Amino acid sequence: MTSMDVQTSTLAERPDRLPAVLGMADTWPEFVTNDPVGSAHYGRIPTELPEYALFAEDERGEVVAHAFSVPFSLAAEGRGTLPARGWDQTLLWAFADLRRGTRPDTVSAISVVIAPHALGHGLSAVMLSAMRDNARAHGFREVVAPVRPNAKHREPHTPITEYAHRVRPDGLPEDPWLRVHARAGATIDSIAPASMTVGASLEEWRRWTGLPFDTPGDVEVPGALVPVRCEPERGYAVYVEPNVWMRHPL
Repeated sequence: MTSMDVQTSTLAERPDRLPAVLGMADTWPEFVTNDPVGSAHYGRIPTELPEYALFAEDERGEVVAHAFSVPFSLAAEGRGTLPARGWDQTLLWAFADLRRGTRPDTVSAISVVIAPHALGHGLSAVMLSAMRDNARAHGFREVVAPVRPNAKHREPHTPITEYAHRVRPDGLPEDPWLRVHARAGATIDSIAPASMTVGASLEEWRRWTGLPFDTPGDVEVPGALVPVRCEPERGYAVYVEPNVWMRHPL
């Protein structure tokens, strides 16, 4: 891995870079971008919470990575523990708190995205570090993260609890993205078994994946951490993605 020199900023500091950040290519599977909670709220972060929207520019001024997070109140009534609905629930809480004027006490990572041509240069660790520093600068003492293990898609039938707790001989997680978080000081808190839910018609799933979706039961989809449940007689399929909650003390 060779390092890349980058300059990180927030969109609050550099609002002129919003089009470049939004226009940066990514590697998300298409079905992930059709999570209804994400569709409704993820795109609000750069404009409504620009101080939590970080991006990195290379030496030519090209945006090569961005990292979004959201502040929310974990201690609010009815909460208290990191939610089983992980990523989706955190977005809902964060924007509900923003609307109500609820004072946040925690920052949650939402995404770290690297431009395809900039992969392999250690930028994920750079952006995670910048996110931690940004939360600290805003007075927070912890960052939490519903982590999407980036090699889990190779083992869609392995239970997430078993997968998340695999470690190498050096004691670090076997999964590369979990390992980046661990190296930054995070520890596993719990599993979010239903962190993201995408339910759609069979025609939509066929369009997103190029697969037939004509057989009842589990369907392995490239990029999916677990199989997609297909119900041809009912005309729909559902993907329920598990994530791993990790805590970063600051």
